[in-house]
Amino acid sequence: MKKVLREILNTSLYLLVVLCLTYLVIHFVGQRTEVRGSSMEPRLSNEDNLIVDKITYRFKAPERFDIIVFPFQYEENTFYIKRIIGLPGETVYIDYDGNIYINDELLVEGYGKEVIEDPGLAYEPITLGEDEYFVLGDNRNNSSDSRDPSVGNIKREDIIGRAWIRILPLDKMGFIKHR
Repeated sequence: MKKVLREILNTSLYLLVVLCLTYLVIHFVGQRTEVRGSSMEPRLSNEDNLIVDKITYRFKAPERFDIIVFPFQYEENTFYIKRIIGLPGETVYIDYDGNIYINDELLVEGYGKEVIEDPGLAYEPITLGEDEYFVLGDNRNNSSDSRDPSVGNIKREDIIGRAWIRILPLDKMGFIKHR
């Protein structure tokens, strides 16, 4: 009887440690998220499953062209995945030809799937605060991003992490290239 109780106690303790470690990993290290929609095509597609790195930004600031995950402010448990274009303190402007300017200099990048048709809020220069980022989806004409008032600029504290690994579909599994 004593041996059975000891075995139950050992198994319970083992399960408790595993559950605590799982909680810590999910809360502080990484979390799984699923891409919904086509706003990040061609880099990420609808129903891609990703692991989000939640540690990197504890030690360094997000960089231009990082693909980040942040909550949508108007719908609980909804997360957006977008690419950082503008950094804190910069001024972002998009002209009607779809050109992106950072501090009055043309941004050279090739992430957009097509030419931006609607600059949205960025038709007027937007100066970012000391903790704000301007984000765009790669599928620029099919994306709710910082050009849209419902998304706007993203505060540093709202960034959950950066897209790290695609785990599904299996034929596309691998690390996500940000640059």
